Amino acid sequence: MSNARPVSERWTRAELAAGARVFVEQGYLVLPGFCAPAFCDALAAEVRGALDPVLGPAEYEADVGYPGAPRDRDAPGGDTPRRLLHAYSRFAALRTFATGPDLGAWLAAVMDTGDVCLSQCHHNCVMTKAPGFSSVTLWHQDVRYWSFARPELVSVWLALGPETAENGALAVIPGTHRMTFAPERLDEAKFLRSDLEENQDLIATARTVELAGGDVLLFHCRTLHAAGRNTTGAVKLSAVFTYHAADNLPLAGSRSARYPGIPL
Repeated sequence: MSNARPVSERWTRAELAAGARVFVEQGYLVLPGFCAPAFCDALAAEVRGALDPVLGPAEYEADVGYPGAPRDRDAPGGDTPRRLLHAYSRFAALRTFATGPDLGAWLAAVMDTGDVCLSQCHHNCVMTKAPGFSSVTLWHQDVRYWSFARPELVSVWLALGPETAENGALAVIPGTHRMTFAPERLDEAKFLRSDLEENQDLIATARTVELAGGDVLLFHCRTLHAAGRNTTGAVKLSAVFTYHAADNLPLAGSRSARYPGIPL
């Protein structure tokens, strides 16, 4: 590992290295209690203020067409927001979190580089999984629609409150970041086909990543993940950002190059 990478005062080099080994093996890593409850509560209150009324830019459940989503914005539940976009530029507290030395230390460790950039083009949002009209996200790899020199990006998921199977917590399939999938194992939208026996065997190894408020999940852009609907009575809020090494550049002219990366 490079000696140039930032080191947080909260963790030793040995702890960072041990976590990085888990990430390399599994394709994801949970960091319990990363953010203080007071931070999460204050941020959640600010986010709720941007949901009633919805302060754009935002994506709605009706926009994605996933299972369980309203047919269109005029259908019942069509005004259900799915995520608040451009989170880095709109929430000051998230800027501090997303580019701070604590998170930088972990990203440098799992990415094995001292030069990390936050992408403003992918994720960079607060997920707002609402009860009633939230949709199902099928098994997929985030890198399917991203365009970088190398498929080696890492996403950071901050739970602002409890995340359980009941309110649509993320599920992952460990080790899939090291797998290559033939095109016929995916559908036209590049979701993993659940009707194939070989895919069913793989899905059977999935783990639901239940989190407490303040926990952080790191996951590789090639790790297969999915999420169910929110069947509780409360909105689930999660801040999500994506990072790449400074020398892993987005391809010119692609969606991934619309906005510049932000160095940590």
